[in-house]
Amino acid sequence: MPRPRSKQPELFGPAEETTPDWVTAYIDGGARGNPGPAGYGIVVTGSAGTALAELSCFLGHRTNNYAEYSALIAALEWALSHGQLRMRIASDSELLVRQMKGIYKVKSPDLRPLYEQARSLARKLEGFEILHVRREKNRRADKLANQAMDAGK
Repeated sequence: MPRPRSKQPELFGPAEETTPDWVTAYIDGGARGNPGPAGYGIVVTGSAGTALAELSCFLGHRTNNYAEYSALIAALEWALSHGQLRMRIASDSELLVRQMKGIYKVKSPDLRPLYEQARSLARKLEGFEILHVRREKNRRADKLANQAMDAGK
């Protein structure tokens, strides 16, 4: 009997199909007004595309980039606290992805501590990948982030 296919295997390629111990976190953060009321949303899926967790949090008055990094940190903390040592991150924030990959420097003094924390958490994993995805691939995480912002009003 064939294994159920992941809902979005094209994001990371065939490795996802052969490594069932990897989880994928779709993350999104946002702020209305930038800065303004901010929140994040996260959807964690197993290798077969089954939902393992949905997380969201209102962050108060913050920037969009702060919210994006907060989502990344929360996803990494979730992985570590649940014994998931191989995580793929899918984010629609090109800035966050390129900074985490070392393509862009982190110039913002407000983001630097968040970046350092995220890098430290990622190093605790046995496997870490991060990918930029189009917004339409991240709809559920975006919805959770918006719900968090709405709840914090």
